[in-house]
Amino acid sequence: MSNSVLVVEDQEDIAAPLVRTLQREGYDVTWVDSGKKALELLAPPYEAELVLLDLGLPDMDGLEVCKAARDNGYEGGIMILTARDAEIDLVVGLDAGADDYLAKPFALAVLQARVRALLRRSGPVEAGADDDALRIDVAAHRVYAGEREVTLTGKEFALLAVLAASRDKVVSRDRLMAEVWDENWYGSTKTLDVTVGRLRQKLEAAGVQEKVVAVRGVGFRLEAGE
Repeated sequence: MSNSVLVVEDQEDIAAPLVRTLQREGYDVTWVDSGKKALELLAPPYEAELVLLDLGLPDMDGLEVCKAARDNGYEGGIMILTARDAEIDLVVGLDAGADDYLAKPFALAVLQARVRALLRRSGPVEAGADDDALRIDVAAHRVYAGEREVTLTGKEFALLAVLAASRDKVVSRDRLMAEVWDENWYGSTKTLDVTVGRLRQKLEAAGVQEKVVAVRGVGFRLEAGE
């Protein structure tokens, strides 16, 4: 079964080549030209696995669409496509729940690589044995604190999965950027710090004992709490 991608872009001359390129790659693509139409599709049963989201929509800002989709429980990948390339816009977009950010104009080959990276699943991860411990179900793409599910974005889940696969060991920043984003990522690594911060907040709020610890100048480690 092919992966489903939702393209949210109001300019047909930009959307058309995106749609054709993704369809040639074998994806099931849906195109809409407004935030309202996007949110209608980003509701249960959440058919789109990945959203390519333009910020400059005619009816509402793409960041509003991103935040609303996350608030409504959408857990698929969200990649922002925008002419805004300032770092502050990157941080705001990630805080709104986006997983990736691509500034216009961009090469279609770069877009394809980013799409594959977002859709790529992490490898097997051992689940915690204790009922109160962190449990990661890679096949279902879900995380639990005991019996309670912790809602994470695609990037947050992938980051946690990589850290959990090397539990109590330091994972370098370079490795995290390559495995969670893309080995050819050329953007600011601040995206990693922002995602780690969001992940920490969600794990702490859920009462998870494991902590994501920063090792200055090296990377991050997932370690057991006290």
